[in-house]
Amino acid sequence: MNIDAYVIEEIGAPFRREQLTLADPGPGEVLVRVVGTGVCHTDLNTQSGDMPLPLPGVLGHEGSGVVEAVGEGVTTVTPGDHVIMGWPYCGECRNCIRGEHRYCLNIGAELLAGVRLHGPDAGSSAYTRADGTALSGHFFGQSSFATYSLTRANAVVKVDKDIDLLLLGPLACGITTGAGAVFNTAQPQPGESIVIIGAGAVGLGAIMAAHNTPATKIIAMDLQDSRLELARELGATHTVNTGDRDIVDAVTEICGGPADYVLDCTGSIRVIEQAADAVGLMGTFILVGGAPAEARFSLDHMRTLFGKTVVGTLGGSSNSLTLIPALIDLYKQGRFPFDRLITTYSFDEIDTAIHDAHEGGTIKAVLEVSPTNG
Repeated sequence: MNIDAYVIEEIGAPFRREQLTLADPGPGEVLVRVVGTGVCHTDLNTQSGDMPLPLPGVLGHEGSGVVEAVGEGVTTVTPGDHVIMGWPYCGECRNCIRGEHRYCLNIGAELLAGVRLHGPDAGSSAYTRADGTALSGHFFGQSSFATYSLTRANAVVKVDKDIDLLLLGPLACGITTGAGAVFNTAQPQPGESIVIIGAGAVGLGAIMAAHNTPATKIIAMDLQDSRLELARELGATHTVNTGDRDIVDAVTEICGGPADYVLDCTGSIRVIEQAADAVGLMGTFILVGGAPAEARFSLDHMRTLFGKTVVGTLGGSSNSLTLIPALIDLYKQGRFPFDRLITTYSFDEIDTAIHDAHEGGTIKAVLEVSPTNG
């Protein structure tokens, strides 16, 4: 079928809209008409060359939409179902069997190979240009900067039709990444303290999640006062503008000493090396934000030796089929108002959406690709 998609020709090239041909769904695959797709820093990092997707290719990995068709053997969804396209995974390795799909032993290829990895067409892309040449798709298993996406049935999460489908795409990655870092990695206990550095979509997702735990100090840190104000509205008990205050000094003053958990959602090496010292004995420092490729950081050996845990978390850990429905239930109950983070743009406004996100006014940009019904 013919689809409209944004294509990146090479590293650093702009998004250009182009008509492509998308193959029919094969065994285990689902064709989704994309309704909305979030614009994430991971898409922009890939555009700039920090993620190794072969180019040219189609990006986008926070897609929601309506099932258009299913391939052979698919029984979990049917045409007309509303779905979120979650992260892909092989389903066969030891971590997948344990339910830790984010840590699939084949996750690198699943996210970034740019081709189908399963079924009779494995090794080939389902995306071709008008001249018949293939280009990369299947980015994070979906390439949702397009009017239609081809994904695997085991990655889609069926959702109720009474929820605004346009808003749900960011639950595929960014917002869920922050929330899962709290629920699955930190798991704060009664009376503990948690610091979230970076109040973008990931960090604010973490703050909303922390508000649903027994942590009694939820400290949001950022450079923008407007985001810190929103963080307070979403559950932060304290806010710190790190342009005015030292991270460690602020945590020490608020907590009376080091914090139990610190989440870095910035990916900034300078911030990471400062923030690690805000965690004390038996505390946990959690890396959430994506740093540039090949980035390195150093920590004080003695301070780390005294029971400090340093851990990375990918995509919120666990799996889409467990985490996303839980967040939707919390949203329905008014306990996880992630819709407050979202600003919608038309599909033609991708450059404006990226600009507004860079300027800081937009926290999570979502492109409206097509109407929910239509």
